[in-house]
Amino acid sequence: MAFPTRTKYLIIGAGIHGLSTAWHLGEALRKSGRGSGKDILVVDKSGIASGASGIACGVIRNNYFQPAMRRLMAHSVAVWESDPKAFSYHPVGYMQISPEVMHAQVATIAQQQREIGYESVFIEGAKDSMAYMKGLFDDWQAEGITSVLHEKKGGYANNTASMHGLAGKAEREGARIITGVKVTGFVKDNSGAVKSVVTDQGNIDCDTVVVGAGPWVKQIWDMLELPAAISVKGRDGKVHENVPMWTFWSLQEGTLGVDPKLQRTNDGRMPPVIHVDTDATLFSDVDHSVITDRLWGIYYKPDFHFGGVQGGAMPFKVKADPAQVRIDPYGPESPDFVVGADFAHMWCSALAFCQKRFEGKTPLYKKEPSGGIGSFTADNFPVFDRFCDNAYVIADSNHGYKMIGVGKLVAEDICGRPSELLEPFRFSRFAQGKLHPTSNSPFPWS
Repeated sequence: MAFPTRTKYLIIGAGIHGLSTAWHLGEALRKSGRGSGKDILVVDKSGIASGASGIACGVIRNNYFQPAMRRLMAHSVAVWESDPKAFSYHPVGYMQISPEVMHAQVATIAQQQREIGYESVFIEGAKDSMAYMKGLFDDWQAEGITSVLHEKKGGYANNTASMHGLAGKAEREGARIITGVKVTGFVKDNSGAVKSVVTDQGNIDCDTVVVGAGPWVKQIWDMLELPAAISVKGRDGKVHENVPMWTFWSLQEGTLGVDPKLQRTNDGRMPPVIHVDTDATLFSDVDHSVITDRLWGIYYKPDFHFGGVQGGAMPFKVKADPAQVRIDPYGPESPDFVVGADFAHMWCSALAFCQKRFEGKTPLYKKEPSGGIGSFTADNFPVFDRFCDNAYVIADSNHGYKMIGVGKLVAEDICGRPSELLEPFRFSRFAQGKLHPTSNSPFPWS
């Protein structure tokens, strides 16, 4: 089949955002009578789910201190729930287990979840928190915990299976997906709008471009000649100049090679996703040395797709972005680059800190690719906006996989029906000082 030289809508990236947008845009065009999925072309430099979406931990949660993020996540959870089978979605719930320093902020999250009708249970106090956790896991032993927020919705999905489920929906709407096509530049008209996308296979003329490139968003951002540094109005009213638009973090994730059934609740069920933050000292499960005496956090879940108990810990900043590293940070040849050398020791010790069943299991850690490089915006929260008149950029700032509903909102926005859910994530917020509040969490995306 001949390489296409023209399409109305060109979507860059066959991951969570690109495929979700293709599906919903095709559906919106069909229902409005303004076109069909045949007007949509998705290109990816590798393949479906070949990037961050293909190795994502897959956690789906609403646990955010920021009201705009909570509303957006509630919308996305509803999309996950719309077809659990196609998305390989497991609605087991999610738990935020926290120390006193985070108590007040987590209480605020619980209150505002109630206000938007998102079902959760909030437990307060060290004694009651321990009793609640032991009611789920009789070997629970984590210290320094004074609150538990148990979201009854959410859970996790199997990454590649969910992406192929999305691809199927997009293709059934008529969208075409072409892999092995790398975007190398853009041709703009005299007004500055994109009129053609340059690829290593040839140019593709288009009316609208949607950028869903995940961690490679900065590479596309630079090709569009958008600013590398921006002005940000702080909460104090002061304007900070030359703030880097992008920073990069190495995401720390891995798998403990045990039978996933090891992590079951007292009644034999598959458990919620567990997220623990604490300021209790973490000791090594190998030699009992002190790993850290500062606030730390981990998350984990049993996962048959990964073949064990899978999860992660706090990321760390790196200088390089995915376009600049010597090897592909998502390739099978690069686990040492992606995950810090001490991650397995810390994370496995933290699992043992939480539950006795994980004591002595560090040697079972599986050395395989996970994590990756995350591209974060100036305030660590997403940007969803138009640039160059007709280029719609989805920059998820590493909140991506769980945001399956963003594609629906972007599709509606492109069709002239903007949603208020997207307004807090416009690029203009930086200059206007409309920044999202930040929490005491040790994770930068919170």
